[in-house]
Amino acid sequence: MKFKHVFIFLTIFISLNLFGQYKETPFIQEYKIDYPFNNNENINVRTIVVDKSDNVWAGTADGLFTLNEKDKKWMPRLNEENQGPINDLFIDSKGELWIAAWNGLYHGNINNLKKIEEIKEPTVVVNKVNNQITAITISSIYTNHKSSWISEKLKTSRQIRAFIPDIKNGYYLATGKGLYHKTANELKLFQNEDELVSDNLFGIEFSQDGNLWIGGLGGVTVYKDDKRIKSYTPKDGIPNAWVKTVAKGPDGTMWIGTEFGIAKYDGKLWSVRNSNRWLINDKVNDIAFDKNGNAWIATDGGVSAIKNRQMTLAQKENYYKNITEKRHIREPYLVEKCRFLTPGDTNNYFPKDDDNDGQYTSMYLVMESLRYAVTKNPKAKQNAKKAFDALKFLQTVTETNGFFARTVVPSTWKTMADPNEIIDDREWAKRLVEEPRRSRLEEHWVLSKDKKWYWKRGTSSDEVTGHMYGYLYYYDLVADENEKEVVKNHITKIVNYIIDNGYVFVDIDGKHTQWGVWSPEFINNNQDWIVERGINSIEILSYLKLAYHVSGDEYYQKEYYKLLNDYNYKKNIIEPKSILPARRTYIDDELLALVYPVLIKYETDPELIELYKKSLDKWYDALKNDDNPYFYFKYNGLANNKLNLDRSIFLLQDNPLDLIRWTVDNSKREDISLTRKPIMEDLQTHKLVSPSERGIMRWDNNPWQAVQGDGGMTESDGVYWRLAYWLGRYHNLIQ
Repeated sequence: MKFKHVFIFLTIFISLNLFGQYKETPFIQEYKIDYPFNNNENINVRTIVVDKSDNVWAGTADGLFTLNEKDKKWMPRLNEENQGPINDLFIDSKGELWIAAWNGLYHGNINNLKKIEEIKEPTVVVNKVNNQITAITISSIYTNHKSSWISEKLKTSRQIRAFIPDIKNGYYLATGKGLYHKTANELKLFQNEDELVSDNLFGIEFSQDGNLWIGGLGGVTVYKDDKRIKSYTPKDGIPNAWVKTVAKGPDGTMWIGTEFGIAKYDGKLWSVRNSNRWLINDKVNDIAFDKNGNAWIATDGGVSAIKNRQMTLAQKENYYKNITEKRHIREPYLVEKCRFLTPGDTNNYFPKDDDNDGQYTSMYLVMESLRYAVTKNPKAKQNAKKAFDALKFLQTVTETNGFFARTVVPSTWKTMADPNEIIDDREWAKRLVEEPRRSRLEEHWVLSKDKKWYWKRGTSSDEVTGHMYGYLYYYDLVADENEKEVVKNHITKIVNYIIDNGYVFVDIDGKHTQWGVWSPEFINNNQDWIVERGINSIEILSYLKLAYHVSGDEYYQKEYYKLLNDYNYKKNIIEPKSILPARRTYIDDELLALVYPVLIKYETDPELIELYKKSLDKWYDALKNDDNPYFYFKYNGLANNKLNLDRSIFLLQDNPLDLIRWTVDNSKREDISLTRKPIMEDLQTHKLVSPSERGIMRWDNNPWQAVQGDGGMTESDGVYWRLAYWLGRYHNLIQ
């Protein structure tokens, strides 16, 4: 197809067969490689070209360089006497290079460059017009004719930025004072407001359909036959008003380089490429393409190549799997983010603990259980068992009757999140006023009896819910009969502990943890817990249903009905979560996705089934516009539906290969306005950008958040994407 986004859309459309399945086909996956200059110093790269031999030439404020791509080294190409600011580069039809430099014009190839002696003043631009090389200096126009150079006085503004031949042996000049069109008979100037977005111009390029795109301050003006036919400004999708260059990709896509990244237009949709995920520096000066369609971006900080490859979703899953296994599994088989000492330096990474290590490892457990159910791959079963054993260890390490730790780290670790502290009465009074439900927890980390581990206290309801979700899928899809018995005993031990303590999760100090509360006393009668009323009611019901499912013990069913009927939890679950902007959280969206499966799959009472399905529908209705393939697949699997399938496939495809959590600041984009919706506590974008334009985020994060990421200091484990993919495979939504 002509345009990449159209190609992706049609590929998805054609691949969706009559049964509502997506049959995997290759798609175009973009990824970035940076080519910083020596010693990684920032350098102003003004212009860039790729010759027919795939040599990459960069013209910088400091001189001319070529890239040794294998070693990622830039080699100077002019002697020290002639190295200096390079203004423009051009490759002619013979594959030879022309260089507009601070001290004249140069010509040649990778092996030999010569200075044109007839031109001795700063040369600004160079191109080929009417089959003749034409170079423009600060005062003259030089044309090569039969091995000699003919000059004429420059009659336009001397503030020249770009130069391109027309289709009738003339040329266009983009200047700081407007657009000039030189033909055989006249020299036209366009600079009025009705002719251009502004007359401060920087880049010009012909589009696939022969229209002239003129970029400058304010945006892009499009001409056809010297008449303005349309304009593109930040309100249309360009992230910044300072357009510095315009380039046409090999597939016809128009690339707009700005001072805040790149905007690409495929004829229907705009997409933005900025931040360190895509560019070494957001100030883009020039764009060139090689014969494979890779884009080479000249910026104020060096050169980035946005490359492309064909891959299927299965290949992408395998790519993420390698990242997971290489950098994100730590003893005793917990799966989490890793951290870097230097942003994005994957050669020097370290494990990182998190409050929710247990829940995230449980998501990995579900993912591997689904993978095993679909493929019967013994490695998936082995990984699932290791993850289950690690989660079980979080309980046994506490040496309690059912309480389990948030996480564990080897006792050799010197630095962990939330170190132990001493809270004096004044500080505690201050914290208690700020959050009356707070638990006074000073000893966060406890040394295990064998002195091999530190385990973390304060386990939340999120963690319990996450564990139970993993146990359900491991029990149903992976465990053999002997393993099922182990899983059953582990689940019932935890659930008994919760029941015996009055439906709260009691820490080793005899008090419930800050968030481990499901009892009617709190949920129904304490106004401080009104926000959690729906979700915590559904959570505890799911634990009881799971315990009954694995044990068959009517005791759990009795407790289940007692909460439903005697304590009116049946009413609580009708409204699963609050969608008021001041109360809404995206963590609750994910937690509800974890509790519905066991309730809907194993409930037999028609009235309760109907109730849970209504609750499920309300959950989906609140997030249906959030572009979350995991939630979409979850809903379709439980509701036996096929909603948002094509969108889900696009979202999986569009997710970046790079899982480093670079900061993406969409609040600085001029095509976006800020709002306090859907939730009030975050600054959010008025439109939801696609995954390739936002930070790497799990499914419990707010996709509308304007600023995401941590500066590239950590990397996601990729389980969030893999979980969604295997859920789609498991429910036969992806074939």
